[in-house]
Amino acid sequence: MDSPASASEPAAAPPLPAPDPDGVLAEQLLRLTRRIHRSQKRQLDSADVAITPAQSRLLRTVAHYEQPPRMADLAARLEVVPRAVTSLVDGLEASGRVRRSADPANRRVVRIELTETGRDTLRALRTARRAAAEDVLAPLSREQREVLGGLLSALVDGVVESAADGTGDGAAGGAADGCADRGTLVERGC
Repeated sequence: MDSPASASEPAAAPPLPAPDPDGVLAEQLLRLTRRIHRSQKRQLDSADVAITPAQSRLLRTVAHYEQPPRMADLAARLEVVPRAVTSLVDGLEASGRVRRSADPANRRVVRIELTETGRDTLRALRTARRAAAEDVLAPLSREQREVLGGLLSALVDGVVESAADGTGDGAAGGAADGCADRGTLVERGC
């Protein structure tokens, strides 16, 4: 016969499932990304460079083109709606980092050009990103950095390839701004 005390005690909670290794890894990657962004922001703040992450991505993307891109080209490459590009270009133009210019072959087409201020900002962004990467990667040896760089490249390249064949989500962070195919993690400045 059950005692009255055992009937009023709450049932033991089922044991928690074991952590999902892929979920833990994904969380670690997100935390690392946030840490790099915070470090880069501190670097930019100390250099008195006021720019949003979205604006810096657009600026890097514009610099990737051999000729000034059209707004539609930028929207497609960044995988955003054209209105988002317009807002970003407005902010970058107001700060003197880009300028709109008419296409000589078709005056209805607007192209986005980097200004000298934009090029200076890109240099500051690269410096801040390298410093942030150095800060985060400081505990790793050169060999460990090379291994990590290779693993991250494999992940980025895998996302790019699967996006091209329609199986991925196309969210390759570095590919849209041309950083996926250049140098090692720290040397890229991406």
